[in-house]
Amino acid sequence: MLTFSSETNNDIAKIREVVADAFGQTNEAQLIETIRNSPNFLPELSIVAKEDENVLGHILFSPITIEAQGQISGAIALAPVAVTPARQRQAIGTQLVQVGLSKCRDLGHSIVVVLGHPQYYRRFGFQTASNFGVQAPFPVPDEAFMVLELMPDALKDVSGIVRYPAYFDGV
Repeated sequence: MLTFSSETNNDIAKIREVVADAFGQTNEAQLIETIRNSPNFLPELSIVAKEDENVLGHILFSPITIEAQGQISGAIALAPVAVTPARQRQAIGTQLVQVGLSKCRDLGHSIVVVLGHPQYYRRFGFQTASNFGVQAPFPVPDEAFMVLELMPDALKDVSGIVRYPAYFDGV
């Protein structure tokens, strides 16, 4: 049976392995470790999917900001989400996103930003960020940079450029 919970110290090595295997490189795994060791880390939003105590997937949400003309609004970045290759296409990633978004909402977060496949993330309610006046800080395809309002009208008075912490630059 698949279970979802915030990571524990016992999960850290397996998270690194799952993420590196899923992406075929270690950049994303290193990003997770850097965030984990930063003041921005929200341990309750580092979520693992387990089966019989084996980590099969992981998702991380971390604080970012949206800035425009001196106005700074808080938001959460969804990055990364990974499932061990042998268990991909079995809805584990979908469930991780659903559990994570629910946890973000429960903790009072109202805006989530993601850079990813539009067809995948639209089914969770993500929409093209530029439709809300929210822009990426780097060149990306417009349709791949998306936002989700976890609370009604969360983006009503928010626009500007998303600002990621510097550790995102290496990914």
